[in-house]
This record gives sequence, structure tokens and C-alpha cells, in this order.
Amino acid sequence: MKQLLGVLGFLALAQGVLGLLHEFTRWHVGLVQRLGFLDGYELYASIALIVPAFALFAASGSRRPG
Repeated sequence: MKQLLGVLGFLALAQGVLGLLHEFTRWHVGLVQRLGFLDGYELYASIALIVPAFALFAASGSRRPG
């Protein structure tokens, strides 16, 4: 469970950072800008991915091994 939380946290952080990179540099990377229902809200969605990523990392760190 600890590893799963870590992997999910990493994926959320990576997609959030890639979404911010797309917003500020217009590089076509990440998944957030490809979702049609987020048109106009890509920046907020990227930030909303970064915040739970840190919560997932914290939850992963607080779990006992095993």
C-alpha cells in the first residue's frame, strides 16, 4: 500500500508539473491539456493535481512497511 501511494503521488505530481509547464511554455506535454472538459481551467487542474500529490506522499510516509 505504501508503494502504491508513492506511485500515485508521483504520477499526480508529474502530471501537475507537466500541466504547469504547458501553461507557461506552450510545450505540448502532459495529460491535463488534452482533456476537453478542462478547457480554460488547465492551470487550476494542474495545481489541483500537485496539492493531492503531496498529501499522497505524506500518507505514504506515515504508513508502516508491510
